[in-house]
Amino acid sequence: MVRLLTCLLLALTLALPARAQEQATLISDRIEITGDTRLIAAGNVEVFYKGRRLKASRIVFDQATDRLVIEGPIVLTEASGNTIILASQAELQADLAEGILTSARLVLNRQLQLAANTITRVSGRYTELETVAASSCKVCATDPTPLWEIRAHKVRHDEVERQIYFDNAQFRLAGIPVFYIPRLRMPDPTLDRATGFLMPSLRTTSDLGTGLKLPYFIALTPSSDLTLTPYITTRDSQTLELRYRQAFTTGRIELNGAITRDQLIPGDPRGYLFVDGEFRLPLNFGLTIKGQTVTDPAYLLDYGISDADRLDSRIEASRTRRNEHISARIISFQTLRDDEDNTTIPSLVADLTFHRRFSLGALGGEGGLRLQTHNHWRSSTNPLDGPDSDDIADGRDLGRISARIDWRRSFLLPLGIEGTVLGEATADAYSVAQDQDFGGKTTGTHGNAGVELRWPWVKVGANGATHVIEPVAQFIWASSNADSLPNEDSVLVEFDEGSLFSLDRFPGSDAVERGPRANLGVTWTRHDPAGWSMGVTLGRVFREADLDQFGPGSGLGGRTSDWFAAVNFDLADGIALTARTVLDDDLSLTKGEARIVYSGTRTALASSLIWAVADETENRPDPTQEITFDARRKLNPNWTAKLSGRYDFVADRGTVAGMGLEFLNECVRFDVSLSRRFTSSTSVTPTTDFALSFDLVGFGSGVTGGPARACRQ
Repeated sequence: MVRLLTCLLLALTLALPARAQEQATLISDRIEITGDTRLIAAGNVEVFYKGRRLKASRIVFDQATDRLVIEGPIVLTEASGNTIILASQAELQADLAEGILTSARLVLNRQLQLAANTITRVSGRYTELETVAASSCKVCATDPTPLWEIRAHKVRHDEVERQIYFDNAQFRLAGIPVFYIPRLRMPDPTLDRATGFLMPSLRTTSDLGTGLKLPYFIALTPSSDLTLTPYITTRDSQTLELRYRQAFTTGRIELNGAITRDQLIPGDPRGYLFVDGEFRLPLNFGLTIKGQTVTDPAYLLDYGISDADRLDSRIEASRTRRNEHISARIISFQTLRDDEDNTTIPSLVADLTFHRRFSLGALGGEGGLRLQTHNHWRSSTNPLDGPDSDDIADGRDLGRISARIDWRRSFLLPLGIEGTVLGEATADAYSVAQDQDFGGKTTGTHGNAGVELRWPWVKVGANGATHVIEPVAQFIWASSNADSLPNEDSVLVEFDEGSLFSLDRFPGSDAVERGPRANLGVTWTRHDPAGWSMGVTLGRVFREADLDQFGPGSGLGGRTSDWFAAVNFDLADGIALTARTVLDDDLSLTKGEARIVYSGTRTALASSLIWAVADETENRPDPTQEITFDARRKLNPNWTAKLSGRYDFVADRGTVAGMGLEFLNECVRFDVSLSRRFTSSTSVTPTTDFALSFDLVGFGSGVTGGPARACRQ
């Protein structure tokens, strides 16, 4: 009742003459009115006005002077909630927009704190502080020195521009002055974009020496920005990096690039340019733009930008619906590999694809239609296979039009067996130029049909675990005749869970799987109530005859293929394991891969192993046997150790190794890393890379703070 009476009295007493419709509201334990113009509120006092909220222990309001005299502890919160002022006492105007607060602190976005002797509120927009210490670090009674702080004689915070201005500023680390800046402007924590310098980073490599990167961010418009980053090293390397971003109503675009002069390639400018864009088009189409180019094969590795050995630039428009996919794309390739020549690879590719699924009415089942055109062009004009000896004419240019129809229908048979009838037919028309073996125009057709039987067995154990065992038998008839066609898009063939029961295991259109065959396999899946699951797949392919379609590395060659086996575990404690192997009858490994991932509260680990025999048909003259790993370990709430690497068992050496250490608390992020690349070629040499970065939380760095320091009692 007292609080209600107080609110009513203040609505009458604190009404501002010029703004009769904008009245303040006051709540307190006690209220006293002396004379005609003086009101005293005491005990848990709260004032609400224009979104601002003031809490104090005692307020004296004098209507004649339109001033508030306030006793603390005082908490003044702005309407946005991002600015909070705490003080011991204050004298403010009735609208809380102007006045002086003593022994005060300004808290921005619950991150950055500015402590001052006095804080002056000006026009409801500016907050001016004198004798200031600014930091986002937590301080303890036993150790009042923050990890970092900025000391200044005066500070002004502009709430509209969301900028902080420091006069005679001094930056300190652990209480030790590091450098002095007469004038300093920084964005407050609520501002995502502001023109100015970003935090620098230090990078040292064995080729370039020690260098400093100092990014400068320019907010061009509300929807575009530019970042310029000079990078100068001790070994006479000068680089200017740039990043341009712009958002549109229908999409976005981003450009990243750099231009360099160094002593690694004296006299020649070096650099790269990457473009990445996505847009929405009419009729629910999407447009993707990707551009990548570099001046020389070693630049991206030398400057730690990317380890890609092939670059592709493309523009693609596509639309995917429930039963339809349409895409049109143009792709340009640039190789950085020593054993490839940009004049003899398909440097320009154009594709158009229409794929539609539909029901077949009275016939039943589901059908599909795919129409596709493909063209690729090489800049070489040599119709013969050159020094690379890849069995492809160096200047071969190709155009293809393809059509494919397919159909499948399933039936439920006795004993719960699912039977499926399926078939597929394709037709291709080729135009080949600058190839003495495949010159001119040619056509090819192919068809296959099959029957598939699945018999799922389901059992629920006494402990609630569900077991599903499903034998699968697929019998395929296909023509054994081979068309004389060039094969460039179907060289790499995968033998896995997805292709075990496939009508055609070749990924493209240049080659088709021929001859009658049987695909046999079985899967077992277990779902446990405790939250973990396991799956096992085992299968093999039997053929009527060996038509010499597949290389030794695929595991699909011969009348009888190798055994395919796969297993996967997904445990409740964050461990996931996936392994696939292709084994011959002697259990010798033809191809295998395994990946394990562990995500724990303190430890994260991802490791993969790949093993493949040599296969010239897959452009792999030497075996591939390597392991990679990436691990993180949280040493304590603030420190995290990182370790990564790749080891080549064939070469019996590591190819990449790296380690790092990161510190993150409520006010700072510190990251140091060391990496070594051991591989070498005619264009790149082994290098060691050391990087150091330092970010302050609370000054628009975009870094989210971590756990705060613990105070000792």
